[in-house]
Amino acid sequence: MKENIDKQWSFDTLCVHAGEGVDTDTKAIRRPIHMANSYEYPIDLTELLETLSWEHLDKFQYTREHSPTPRHLEERLAVLEGGEDCIVSASGMGAIAATFFTLLNSGDHIVASEVSYTGTQKLLGFHLPRFGVDVSLVDTTDPQEVSHAIRKDTKVVYVETPGNPMVGISDIKKISEMAHAVGATMIVDSTWSGLINQQPLSLGADMVIHSATKYINGHGDALGGAVIGPQKMLADIREYGIVHLGACISPFNAWLILRGSVTLPMRMEKHSQNALAVASYLESHPKVKSVTYPGLKSHPGYEVAQKQMKAPSGMLNFNLKTDMMAHFDFLKELQLITHAVSLGHDQSLMVYIPTEFFFEDMVVFNDAQKEKYAGLMGEGIFRFSVGIENSEDIIADLRQALDKMP
Repeated sequence: MKENIDKQWSFDTLCVHAGEGVDTDTKAIRRPIHMANSYEYPIDLTELLETLSWEHLDKFQYTREHSPTPRHLEERLAVLEGGEDCIVSASGMGAIAATFFTLLNSGDHIVASEVSYTGTQKLLGFHLPRFGVDVSLVDTTDPQEVSHAIRKDTKVVYVETPGNPMVGISDIKKISEMAHAVGATMIVDSTWSGLINQQPLSLGADMVIHSATKYINGHGDALGGAVIGPQKMLADIREYGIVHLGACISPFNAWLILRGSVTLPMRMEKHSQNALAVASYLESHPKVKSVTYPGLKSHPGYEVAQKQMKAPSGMLNFNLKTDMMAHFDFLKELQLITHAVSLGHDQSLMVYIPTEFFFEDMVVFNDAQKEKYAGLMGEGIFRFSVGIENSEDIIADLRQALDKMP
């Protein structure tokens, strides 16, 4: 990090300067990509011990532990999220798995969002119980459900907000207080907020996780994850979760994400503006059955979102007043919007999630949960990542496709 970096600078300025510096060899004003996997050890015993210590992250030995380019990205994200330190990983799931397998042991209890990214839900619902972890999956948008699930021996409370794919909003401050009352660690997956729109650490969370693949990168060309939080906890996660489990990030991917993050403030402002315009248009359309977006007053979590988010970000879902197969006909008519998974790209992406497919992903749903979400989703929903194109063009594409629907 630049020695004179001032953490009080504005977020926009920190996106440009945090983690940056002049290359000592060439005087280039951009950090180079260090693709080496090994680094020469010092002969001096004192220097060697420092190199081998987890406390000296500016000294490198092997890229699985850490290396210069990922470290520059870690420095930037720690500053932007307001945490003591950061670990970057090969993917968002790499960050989540590293965190869970470091913090949780057999016999421990975790309370987590019942609806979350499918990889997270399978890790919570299938893999952690295999290793003896007691998992309670609840609707974290309802603080009462969280309160009833938390026990005196709860070790971790994990919340995804906004939630994937239902765009649920959970009250970070309120749930953090519940977690800390029993000594549990509060973790928030804040990926859908785009980082700039939500600061979980300032609301009481202990750690924040991002799939840096999404908004932080913003260009759809790199995979990465990040965990931000207290230095001591992250030192354990780096050793046990990243080094031992092997979820280290490629230096090239770290460089791409570092480059992409420079424009994060401008992109997130545009994503939020466009998504609000699109959601408002869809909500007013006679062929649209429902729209879920935290920037609309019709969203059940609107007041909480207004309180804890600077802007409602770029993710929404909706469905049409028609049967399931006609939703695929709608996708065929789109000309600008791409039918694809992932989110947070510069271009608009949409994927249709039939309710039955959703239930197959949510591997531990009981009958009551299936009934609840079937009522919310109908036969299925479009998950829509609104891009940074001209909003009128996005709406025009939706309009022409809707015009062709019966």
